[in-house]
Amino acid sequence: MIFLEHAQQTITKILQKFPAQQRFSLAILQEIQKEYNYISAEHLKAAADYLSLPLSQLFSMATFYKALSLDKKGKFIIRVCDGTACHIRGSQNILGEIERALGIREGETTEDGLFSIEIVNCVGSCAMAPVVICDEDYFGNVAPGGGEQIVETYRKKEAE
Repeated sequence: MIFLEHAQQTITKILQKFPAQQRFSLAILQEIQKEYNYISAEHLKAAADYLSLPLSQLFSMATFYKALSLDKKGKFIIRVCDGTACHIRGSQNILGEIERALGIREGETTEDGLFSIEIVNCVGSCAMAPVVICDEDYFGNVAPGGGEQIVETYRKKEAE
């Protein structure tokens, strides 16, 4: 029961950061995504009620934007850029290293809930290709073996 109360307090705190106006719906969803790494059905319902909007409108928004997810994600989301420059410079090999190191494939989350892997289109850092982003950290010019090193960096960070 305490967990549910804490979760309700957290979502209420997020909602109250914004006026209850439709124009803040995306900002609210982004804040929920930032806090939980995904947007649950309960989160959507709470936001829809707060904004006095149909649930379907927020669901459409949550499924339209790639940055928002209705699926639970890991604590650390490893995003591998596969834009043209990164692809040409070996992003698929880096992706393979990360998948092998974690024992999951792109779009999946590790059983312990620590890691998820995503492929993203160009992140606008072509001069540093190939690029991997994790926990808002950008890793550029990732060389062979670099994918495994990135995973180890975050495993150590979690162990601290």
